Amino acid sequence: MNKLNLVSDWDKTFPKSDKVDHSKVTFNNRYGITLVADMYVPKNIEGKLPAIAVCGPFGAVKEQCSGLYAQTMAEKGYLTIAFDPSFTGESTGEPRYMASPDINIEDFEAAVDFLSTSELVDPEKIGIIGICGWGGMALNAATIDTRIKATIASTMYDMTRVNANGYFDSEDSEEKRYEKKVLLNKQRTEDFKNNSYKRGGGCLELPVPEDAPFFVKDYSEYYKGRAYHKRSLNSNEGWNVIGCMSFMNAPILKYSNEIRSAVLIIHGDKAHSCYFSRDAYNNMITDNKYTDNKELMLIPESVHTDLYDNLSVIPFDKMDRFFKENLK
Repeated sequence: MNKLNLVSDWDKTFPKSDKVDHSKVTFNNRYGITLVADMYVPKNIEGKLPAIAVCGPFGAVKEQCSGLYAQTMAEKGYLTIAFDPSFTGESTGEPRYMASPDINIEDFEAAVDFLSTSELVDPEKIGIIGICGWGGMALNAATIDTRIKATIASTMYDMTRVNANGYFDSEDSEEKRYEKKVLLNKQRTEDFKNNSYKRGGGCLELPVPEDAPFFVKDYSEYYKGRAYHKRSLNSNEGWNVIGCMSFMNAPILKYSNEIRSAVLIIHGDKAHSCYFSRDAYNNMITDNKYTDNKELMLIPESVHTDLYDNLSVIPFDKMDRFFKENLK
């Protein structure tokens, strides 16, 4: 198990707010992995607070986008935590740089465990925010964890869908999936022989080649440029090649239309990934008895990473109203 060696300096990719108190906290998930989180507590507020756990994007660390969300929502009166998922960042879990639809959804539930038992938190007023790939996992956490009263999925990916079907479902066939499985299992053999895991590579170095797709350029400018962080997978060598293979075989949103609690899905309408949110919303409300508290918000002329750090685009006031209406 990794020995915790938590960074004490402010090493975020966003400025520190003077409106909140910041500290590091730790908690365990049910697999015994210790998760590390940044906790943000609004100053000069008394009594038990509503609380929000934040995670994402997929391959990021809490010093990037999720921390920005957490700090901003704390400024609005919530106790928040932004945590590193299992196997990444300052959190423990071996081997490093693995992902799991089960364990990573459990990470959200473990964050709710922590918040539910905090002396500072009203356990009846807990929400979660999942960004990018953790948007889909936030929806799945809301499906199973009835302690979660409100969920926001921002610029979401369904990681099971993109791993199984490729981008835009362009590889959605038995043949294409079989080809990927052959390559992944060949890599498993090599990793076992070498007693190490080959990394898949993070975002492209800047400047990105002119012929690269826009969303590839979009990611690189965020992770390799304005929000580079030394512990971020996407900013450096990426996940292990086989790190996400279990997502191909385990759809995560099968029972999302049984979510009774409130859900707000937010996406930029020009984002390459917008189809994930459109479909997730439609699937969530189909044959669901509880649709009055479900909403899809599409932000005009906005792309995927606008919802990572563009403060003129991220609808924090709308998010605040959503949580105030549903955490009561």
